[in-house]
Amino acid sequence: MADEAELAANLIRRVNVGDTLTRTAWRLPSREAVVDGPRRLTYRELNEAVNRLANALTGHGYRRGDALVLASGNSLEFLLTYYACAKTGVICVPLNLAWGPAEVAYVLDHSRARGVVVESQLVALATAALERVTGVSDVVVAGGTGAGWRAAPGRRWLTMEQLTDGATAVEPACYVEDRDPVTYLYTSGTTAAPKGVVSSHLAVFIESLSVPLQVHLGPADRSLVMMPLFHTAQLNGFATGLVYLGATLVLQRGFDPAAVLATVEAERITQIFGLPIMYRALMDHPDMGRRDLSSLRLALYAMAPMPETDLRRALELFRCDFALGFGQTEMNPVTTVFLPEHQLSHPGSVGTPVPSVQVAVMGDDGALLPTGRSGEIVYRGPHAMEGYLRDPAATAAAFDGGWFHSGDVGRFDADGLLWFEDRKKDLIKSGGENVASIEVEKALYEAEPGIQEVAVVGLPHERWSEAVTAVVVAKPGVTLTEEDVMRAAASRLPGFKRPKRVLMVDTMPHTATGKIQKQALRAAHRDLYRS
Repeated sequence: MADEAELAANLIRRVNVGDTLTRTAWRLPSREAVVDGPRRLTYRELNEAVNRLANALTGHGYRRGDALVLASGNSLEFLLTYYACAKTGVICVPLNLAWGPAEVAYVLDHSRARGVVVESQLVALATAALERVTGVSDVVVAGGTGAGWRAAPGRRWLTMEQLTDGATAVEPACYVEDRDPVTYLYTSGTTAAPKGVVSSHLAVFIESLSVPLQVHLGPADRSLVMMPLFHTAQLNGFATGLVYLGATLVLQRGFDPAAVLATVEAERITQIFGLPIMYRALMDHPDMGRRDLSSLRLALYAMAPMPETDLRRALELFRCDFALGFGQTEMNPVTTVFLPEHQLSHPGSVGTPVPSVQVAVMGDDGALLPTGRSGEIVYRGPHAMEGYLRDPAATAAAFDGGWFHSGDVGRFDADGLLWFEDRKKDLIKSGGENVASIEVEKALYEAEPGIQEVAVVGLPHERWSEAVTAVVVAKPGVTLTEEDVMRAAASRLPGFKRPKRVLMVDTMPHTATGKIQKQALRAAHRDLYRS
């Protein structure tokens, strides 16, 4: 326990994510902070609500280092819980809402969660997971969209209103170190148990400065928050930075093209963030030409470069700047930004490093490689993770040689821009050649406009070791055959990079953040060439 003098010094000079909200509310108290459906809060109101929850948590015995799991969609309650945890030193553990009871139970147990905050529509999921664990003592039901819920025996259940009833709105005075965890963010776990990424206050604080600096966000911005807040890209990449600045967050549950276009018009949104496939869906929607999108000045995207044809069309239709953020959860997350001025001069790049991250390319021998040479992308910088929770071996491997190893393969060009070539695990070794799946995907998108989504994977093959295989979803209303896609591939790719087969499917398996689950595709089609 810190004594009175230590606490006083800590409160003055610490780096704490919760303090960014405190200071914004201090200087911009009347600025609109959050829009969640009919609910609209100023920064003063948001900060006071956070303080009431923070003081309620400490009143119920929560202390620095306790873990509190959060199962919530994009809602005011998500933000209240996240910032209340930050101010008190409690570690927030957001749940991936695509997970089932087994994965949720794993996180509850592995994080050693003391409690869980859950929206009403997710109570059944939480209850099923809680049957498998014993350490969780508290369940707080926070708003949500569920019509009703039932408390299960064996835990203390209460609503967020009951928890905060009578709590004071004064600033909580809690000792928190700069490198204390603010979150455990669990990876998607498609091939193994999810890893808990330990993210510190200092890391997220610096990230909250870096991205706004790079893409020129400001307090006048109104951001449509449609990507899930439980994912680092939306939460740390943009939301915390917007709160730091005093911008307005307009929350939206899930992605619906008509709702996005209507909200941009109605709320005079200046900045949006989505996946390339989302922008494609927006451009193909009949409301695209009917809505007033003139307030938009910046559209951000992530997960993958946008095909050049889509990008040129987007620039024409949205009439605003586009930028790509690239990185990963372990870097909290943004490491490079593909700036608006490079979108058409270097299409397909993932941009230049943000000021707080040193980016290099490393060979298999641990030596850093010169411009033009491909190798593993590695990082140094203060917003790297602290490590993987209770996994020292994985942490040591990730930090081997004094760099964080991303697992991505890429190269720098002569202009200093980084080019992502593939995940190491997604490189296809076919007939003695390395084929980057992302290169084949990009070529197919460019050559065949009827493709809605494509994923390229390597599948076991007796002759080729791995056969390049394309899995394709056609655009709605478009008739597309395997032969059409093969012809498109032949027009853009040398023989060894062309797919040996094209599988036409109705849907792709996705993570909750929209990434295609290539591991699931490999598992589903691994016997394709066995005959």
